[in-house]
Amino acid sequence: MSNQETDSNLAVNPEDNKLIAERRAKLESIRTQCDSNGHPNHFKPKNYAADLQEKYASQSKEEIVEQNLIVSIAGRVMAKRGPFFVVQDMSGRIQAYASKDAQKEMKERWSGLDIGDIIGVKGQLKLSGKGDLFVSMDEYHLLTKSLRPLPEKFAGLKDQEIKYRQRYIDLITNEETRKNFLVRSQVVDGIRRFLVERNFMEVETPMLQVIPGGAVARPFVTHHNAMDIDMYLRIAPELYLKRLVVGGFDRVFEINRNFRNEGLSTRHNPEFTMLEFYQAYADYNDLMDLTEDMLRTLAQDVLGTNLVTNTIKNSDGEVIEEIVYDFGQGFERLSMVDAILKYNPDFDESVFKNPEENFEKIREYAKKVHVKEPEIDGVWGPGKYICEIFEETAEEKLIQPTFITEYPWEVSPLARRNDENPFITDRFEFFVGGRELANGFSELNDAEDQAARFRKQVEEKDAGDDEAMHFDDDYINALEYGLPPTAGEGIGIDRLVMLFTDSPTIKDVILFPHMKPQA
Repeated sequence: MSNQETDSNLAVNPEDNKLIAERRAKLESIRTQCDSNGHPNHFKPKNYAADLQEKYASQSKEEIVEQNLIVSIAGRVMAKRGPFFVVQDMSGRIQAYASKDAQKEMKERWSGLDIGDIIGVKGQLKLSGKGDLFVSMDEYHLLTKSLRPLPEKFAGLKDQEIKYRQRYIDLITNEETRKNFLVRSQVVDGIRRFLVERNFMEVETPMLQVIPGGAVARPFVTHHNAMDIDMYLRIAPELYLKRLVVGGFDRVFEINRNFRNEGLSTRHNPEFTMLEFYQAYADYNDLMDLTEDMLRTLAQDVLGTNLVTNTIKNSDGEVIEEIVYDFGQGFERLSMVDAILKYNPDFDESVFKNPEENFEKIREYAKKVHVKEPEIDGVWGPGKYICEIFEETAEEKLIQPTFITEYPWEVSPLARRNDENPFITDRFEFFVGGRELANGFSELNDAEDQAARFRKQVEEKDAGDDEAMHFDDDYINALEYGLPPTAGEGIGIDRLVMLFTDSPTIKDVILFPHMKPQA
């Protein structure tokens, strides 16, 4: 488009520089004529555009006039159509009408209004001959002069990089973007209400930690000057939340910001939002039931339907396929091995019944499906290979809402072993559209088993695995006081919002995603 900017101070198009200079000159002129330095702060709007549209747009011209409704709005001028100005506030748009006298005064006081200016308007609400609501500009104020022109009317903001770097422009010009973040707000609010209604208590845990734990991930490192120690931005709040369950808070949750020192992709941002919650005297089956209920409730409350539609588009933005996820039906539940066998029918089922005895055969299967093995031999056991085979061959094929259960203990260092088969844990992950959205399990509350698994993680870290866990002495100490039977879960808020808004990349649902700095 013609008026994009690659830097916050320099406009690409010379014509834009000319317009900016003209607007700055207008502001200087305005400052000499007022007492507020050109930025008055006295106007207080009492109405929102969307509320007025919803309540009065269906009424007749005569009905509206008869009520003599005096309203006041404030927002940004998005278009000028003769004497009509389209004003946009946080809720939507409504028109404002300027009489000839008003237009004359505007020109004398402010050299006229420009697209992008923020104004306050008070007057009678009316209906135009075309059936559009408008506010008569009986009282009007220029509240903020916009010094930079908005993107062209029909081109909009199309440069993806600028959409993410300068989100404020995207929010001004793109209604779809504003809707996405409204949905995000409603999803977070809905989750909070759902859990509070079920006696969960919202808590806050440290974001700066001496030992990073609760997930297998590489942390960000910082330094605390006063204590002269390295600290870590949290990768998960899990171990602190479970300390609270030890302390007697049986149901806790946190909507938390986590930081993981990993690459960027359509599904990964170094800083992201998670829901984590823990329930004492429950197991992973209880949380699968709760998760199904919560997601179905969210879909209905936020989207108004249990059918969530996502689209696949070509490079020109044309829809080539629609996928409908049904949150109204019961979610499928498959063990990890059953999922592998479902999508690899040539594999021998008996091999997975005794994985430790058939370790070499499982490694052979892994090589067959192109699993990339670690450089140091002997680091991975059969459980890790099984998980890698699943991720390589089955994960992306889990389209409809599906719980995958029975994760090997080797890839589940914090989950409780299954009573009947100690090779697996009472753990699940939840998938939709080939993407993992949630991870939950019956918590490991055996302090000695947990200590042994931490030591195994330390061995993997010493062998070069940057994502392996540290040994957390204080957490083991907490477990030795006694963690009741507990189940816990984490749900990725960003990925859930991606699903609900049909967004192809996580950057579309994070207001300010991380970007590589410009030169």
